[in-house]
Amino acid sequence: MERVTRLGIQWLSLAADDPLACHAAWSDNPRQPYLLAAGRIFDVVVVEERVGLETFDQLRRRKLPLGPVMADWASRQIGFFLPTRSEKKFAKLVVHESARNNSPVPAYRYLSHGGHVVAPGPMMLSGDRYEWLRAPGKRSKQGYLRGSALAAMFVSASALLACADRYSEENQPAAEEQRAGEEVTHAG
Repeated sequence: MERVTRLGIQWLSLAADDPLACHAAWSDNPRQPYLLAAGRIFDVVVVEERVGLETFDQLRRRKLPLGPVMADWASRQIGFFLPTRSEKKFAKLVVHESARNNSPVPAYRYLSHGGHVVAPGPMMLSGDRYEWLRAPGKRSKQGYLRGSALAAMFVSASALLACADRYSEENQPAAEEQRAGEEVTHAG
């Protein structure tokens, strides 16, 4: 969980239908989420929570270009903010990475012009529905690389989790038998 800087608040406010009202709302209550228009200042890639958290972790640990990232814990979704007009390039990269990894194209929603996102307030508390995993701050000079890094790690994280799920399903009966055998041994 990260706090949003003053520059980040100004940047996010510009995406609101009424930037002054947004800024005033956050001045009054910095925990208040706010509805922002996608496609003005940023686009958002929305993915399922498990895949999103793994993707975020891989991007962060590998120190790859990464913009703001938010979580909506109630809907179990993660949103990755990208520069505007990145949709076609991102979709092409996801298809390319999926073919390269011989894996299906993972599910995601792309929010751009006409779409909206409920953004966390600049200051959250643990347990808030909306939270910044990586808050907006200073302007990135690597905006054009963020889509490429996100596409690669998103496809890889999706494939990894699909493989882990398959392994669990295939080995569940054997694991249950082993646990049952261990319980009998300990009881005797």
